[in-house]
Amino acid sequence: MTSATGHPRQGHPHQGQTRRERASGWRDKFVVEERYVQPAERRRVYIGASAMIVIGAVGFTFLLISVLTHSGFALLDQPVEQWFDAQRSASTTGLMIVLAVIFGPVAMPIIVAVTLVIWIIVARHLWRPILLACGMVTGVILAEGLAPIVQHPRPPIGMMLFGVDRTFSFPSGHVLGTCDFLLILSYLFASRIRRAWFTTVALVVAILGISAQVISRLYLGYHWISDTTASMALSLVIVGTLIIVDTHRTVRIPGERVVGGGSKPQEDGT
Repeated sequence: MTSATGHPRQGHPHQGQTRRERASGWRDKFVVEERYVQPAERRRVYIGASAMIVIGAVGFTFLLISVLTHSGFALLDQPVEQWFDAQRSASTTGLMIVLAVIFGPVAMPIIVAVTLVIWIIVARHLWRPILLACGMVTGVILAEGLAPIVQHPRPPIGMMLFGVDRTFSFPSGHVLGTCDFLLILSYLFASRIRRAWFTTVALVVAILGISAQVISRLYLGYHWISDTTASMALSLVIVGTLIIVDTHRTVRIPGERVVGGGSKPQEDGT
């Protein structure tokens, strides 16, 4: 374009720069921060995560066999459900319904989505939000995929206190989602903050949240103890795998270099 005087019209001097800066800032979001730890610490993380995977896989396999053969751990289903049925009261039922709604198929995805959106906006880098998203999606796929294959019936409809659910119950999607969300969040923050008090608090909060959800599903009559326990075992496999992936990608020991345009040393507070 030309001006009224016939000279070429110049664009705003900062317009192109602003676009380049925005593009550069967005690319920086995908840079992964790598942190240094001592060899023994990294080795402990790998061993701990591997143990989680093995314990979870063995536990889930044992529970699956028990459910399919109606033996072993599955023999506890009826006695545990009867015990919870005997503990029911109006006030307790209200609390359990609140827990079921918070970690249910409607509210839970909203909570995860809001958490991810806020984290993506405020974070300098996207690696950890991406890990959280991958972990949650993996849990949903496994829960939705396994249920119609195992075809474990839920407790009788007469025992359900919050509407009728005729879908299959193994594993519990509520419990699996709660486990994945709380444990992955705890790890992703505790592994960077690296303070013993924070790790302890995060684990206690995660354990309490998971326990509350397990109790809620059993109390309301929608799952057997084998369903909820299998979900916890399956979550150990998911979280353990995520920890190994994160450690392999972001943890270095003295003598190893941070190389490549997609990596940078971790900065304090990030």
